[in-house]
Amino acid sequence: MTLSSTRGSIVLLDFWASWCKPCRDENPNLVKAYDLYHDNGFQIFQVSLDKTREAWLKGIQNDHLERWIHVSDIKYWNSSIVPIYNIEQIPYNFLLDREGRIIGSNLRGEMLQKKLAELFNK
Repeated sequence: MTLSSTRGSIVLLDFWASWCKPCRDENPNLVKAYDLYHDNGFQIFQVSLDKTREAWLKGIQNDHLERWIHVSDIKYWNSSIVPIYNIEQIPYNFLLDREGRIIGSNLRGEMLQKKLAELFNK
């Protein structure tokens, strides 16, 4: 699965891990955003910095995140994606427009909901 496959959608590129409590605390907000805006062209592309496949998949299942795209190379902070996006902490995210351009970053909770409401005129 590639990020470019989501072109044409508003995409939240979200970096997280099952061992990260703040990430897990944010996941219910992501579920809410997805439920509200997916039918209007919103997609979530979640990149995990987990240590094991089992922990990663269990986190997805326990937090009810099965509806959107998930990727991981299971290399923790040694993941090749970390330097590409200059990730220094998680949770961290980028909001991308339909052409893949960054239109927001580190949006969580009410800030994410507000930005999505603006984008989708709701």
